Amino acid sequence: MELTSKQRAQLRGMANSIDTIIQVGKEGITDSLIRQADEALEARELIKGRVLENSMLTAREVCDQLTKPTRSEPVQVIGSKFVLYRETHSKPKDKRIELVKEKKRKA
Repeated sequence: MELTSKQRAQLRGMANSIDTIIQVGKEGITDSLIRQADEALEARELIKGRVLENSMLTAREVCDQLTKPTRSEPVQVIGSKFVLYRETHSKPKDKRIELVKEKKRKA
């Protein structure tokens, strides 16, 4: 599922108030980091990560490399922080993040 610009804007606003839960250090992206991100996405849908100064990767590289194994969508990359989103299937529908719908235009 590809996010629209309005959906990204909505998720960026929501990400302002959440804490950073993923940190990427000098080890880079490991299996345990991928597993941690995957579990966090299933539980929360929206996660924020940070790339530490001693990492050899940039936040953009980490974000791009985490999206495929976690089946998530990149929302935002600013400085050393990044935000990922994936709809969860373990929560009831009323507890999930409700994304804005794209309005159909009349021709």
